[in-house]
Amino acid sequence: MRFRHNPSDDTPEINLIPLIDVLLVMLIFLAATTTFTKQAALKIMLPHADAEKQTQTSIDITISQDGRYAVGDRLVGGADVLSLTEAINEAKKQLQDPVVIIYADAAAPHQFVMSAMQAARQAGIGKVHFATQAGD
Repeated sequence: MRFRHNPSDDTPEINLIPLIDVLLVMLIFLAATTTFTKQAALKIMLPHADAEKQTQTSIDITISQDGRYAVGDRLVGGADVLSLTEAINEAKKQLQDPVVIIYADAAAPHQFVMSAMQAARQAGIGKVHFATQAGD
């Protein structure tokens, strides 16, 4: 007996396996070749934070936009790390286990803040906090 193939029984099928393979290869290619760029100029604002007031003794370092320093209520003569370290050591004499709180202007360059942190470390103070604006 001979079997005849009936052409009306052939229903078209879509083979999804090659399609999935191609999509996975494309996905791997895109993931491997994608580069993430870092924005060079971002406009940021100081963070707002709500925190309880410190009850410890503190040495306040104020940094202006143009790089002038004040330790407590006294202006520091020079803008270098050594002058700032001497001013912190002078303020530290009157306090026991002080904490440095840095009040930096929003437009002050990062280097001024880093110099204040370095001066606090050289003065032997390990606790440094940063002041922020009160949350709205």
